[in-house]
Amino acid sequence: MTTEYNVYCDESCHLENDGQKAMVLGAVWCPKDKRLEIAERIREIKQKHGLEGDFEIKWTKVSPSKLAFYQDIVDYFFDDDDLHFRGLVVPDKSVLDHKQHQQDHDEWYYKMYFTMLKTIFDPESRYYVYIDIKDTLGHEKVEKLQDILCTNAYDFSRKMIADVKRVHSHEVEHLQVADLLIGALSYLHRGLSGNSAKEALIARIRQRSGYRLTLNTMMRELKFNLLIWNSRT
Repeated sequence: MTTEYNVYCDESCHLENDGQKAMVLGAVWCPKDKRLEIAERIREIKQKHGLEGDFEIKWTKVSPSKLAFYQDIVDYFFDDDDLHFRGLVVPDKSVLDHKQHQQDHDEWYYKMYFTMLKTIFDPESRYYVYIDIKDTLGHEKVEKLQDILCTNAYDFSRKMIADVKRVHSHEVEHLQVADLLIGALSYLHRGLSGNSAKEALIARIRQRSGYRLTLNTMMRELKFNLLIWNSRT
């Protein structure tokens, strides 16, 4: 029987001229039949900290008053064997030379999305990909992304990548966890500082993952998989 997975994707500083140096793409994924159990556990953690069940986990909300809550969310991610993360960091968008590679920024962006996701995909499994609706991927771009993913994965019948759709992050706890992990990587790789709670959370992710977060992990790392991309990757 084919195993089915849900893949929840988010992105940070992905626009070509947004004035930000580093771009991060990332995904949290889990077995499809575990999604409700995971969502319920995350809501329980929210309630434990006196938060409403529909409180939206976001990197931009990390503060000293909520640090213990966000640390519990990070710990839950690392403790639950059904949850996995894959991240791709482009350290410096200013060095990109799209003209040399006969592409525009959108084409390169799609390539990066496939590079980020291809490590997750197993031809013997089926995947349902969810993307935050707030991002720049409109309906047509989402369709194109699925075409590119399927073509590059030789999944022409769409048996492996069954669907790519947009969802609202405030309704999907798994996507909120992706936002948190991607936000931490973006903060670190943009060289930001001054927020003690965010720095403490990055330290917790380093501790729990066992990685410095500035270097590639092994390609087959299943829990916290990271690629620091460059033009030769």
